[in-house]
Amino acid sequence: MRSYSGMKNTRLALALVLSLIAIAALAAPSPNHSHYLVYVGTYTEEGSKSKGIYAYRYDASTGELAPLGLAADTTNPSWLVVHPNGKLLYAVNELPNYKGPNSGGVSAFSIDRATGKLTFLNEVPSRGADPCYVTVDKTGKYVLVANYTGGSVAAFPILDDGRLGDASAFVQHSGKGANPERQEAPHAHSIDLSPDNRFAMVDDLGLDELLVYKFDSAKGSLAPNDPPFAKLEPGAGPRHFALHPSGKFAYVVSEIKGTVTVLSNDAKAGTLHPLQTLSTLPKDFKGTIEDAEIRVHPSGKFLYASNRGDGNSIAIFDIDAEKGTLTLAEITSTQGKTPRSFEIDPTGTRLFVANQQSNNIVVFSIDQRAGSHLTKAGHLSPIGPALDVGSPVCVKFLAVD
Repeated sequence: MRSYSGMKNTRLALALVLSLIAIAALAAPSPNHSHYLVYVGTYTEEGSKSKGIYAYRYDASTGELAPLGLAADTTNPSWLVVHPNGKLLYAVNELPNYKGPNSGGVSAFSIDRATGKLTFLNEVPSRGADPCYVTVDKTGKYVLVANYTGGSVAAFPILDDGRLGDASAFVQHSGKGANPERQEAPHAHSIDLSPDNRFAMVDDLGLDELLVYKFDSAKGSLAPNDPPFAKLEPGAGPRHFALHPSGKFAYVVSEIKGTVTVLSNDAKAGTLHPLQTLSTLPKDFKGTIEDAEIRVHPSGKFLYASNRGDGNSIAIFDIDAEKGTLTLAEITSTQGKTPRSFEIDPTGTRLFVANQQSNNIVVFSIDQRAGSHLTKAGHLSPIGPALDVGSPVCVKFLAVD
């Protein structure tokens, strides 16, 4: 027969276990959202049937997509970013001459989460021609922009009402690359911030450099890191950047040579060192090479890179968890022409490809089963009818539940 003291100790132990379970439940991350707004940035130039930014309602649990129509009438909103507060959206207006020569625009919008509609707040000059990339810093206080033709980067403060103020930082790149036709001058193509918000990484296609700037979120300033850049292969043409979830490795897709470069990342010092470079195309490929987008799956197990040249494909790579290096798994068609960009949905279950010249967005399911005997991990399978969108370029998600 169990003693009273023994039963008391058992009850105390059980109570302790239940308390620990309750604390763990409170500390555990909330489940993934299932309902999203999807915003699509486009080109609106002559010949395009697009008029600006389009919106969809997306149920990630079922894959259902409902078109909401034109969210904002604006010129060449080729890259978008949603503010961390989910109430604001910013877009570059990829133009050579906005209110004067040699500058595009950056537009601010408020978001109606019920309808998906965007209300225009203001627009400021990007300080360089043809801005092609925009991001918001982790504090939500600054917008950072890369100007392609201008070969420059800039930062803009976000005012209390969501509008943009005058530039708080501007850096003009200089020099040229090995390819005289494509690299006659600097061409800043992307700007991304480190998870700790201390560094801004900039791919300059014209210089074959991945530049690193120290970012001061209190002042919105940019200053060269030491060393100021990582050098890529001559004539590579670095375009976009992706960081591994571990923070230990980074990946750059190069437009001109059609390659992906793996770099080690010292997160504390903001320094990057190339480790490996692989082609995104079949060995016997012959045709135009124009790599465009790169993404690491949220699991950190595989990486995707698109070729919008004659291949119209996405290369899928397995990632070595310890080394960060890549092994080509397969190459799949995007079911359209010119996959200028693509985005993995926040649940990691689907990939949305913006096929610019075939005027559609194709949705793929992602096989996340590492070591599956049926298909390779990360395999893409097209699902459902393609979305009809004029000259789509950029896809962004906003959780609304």
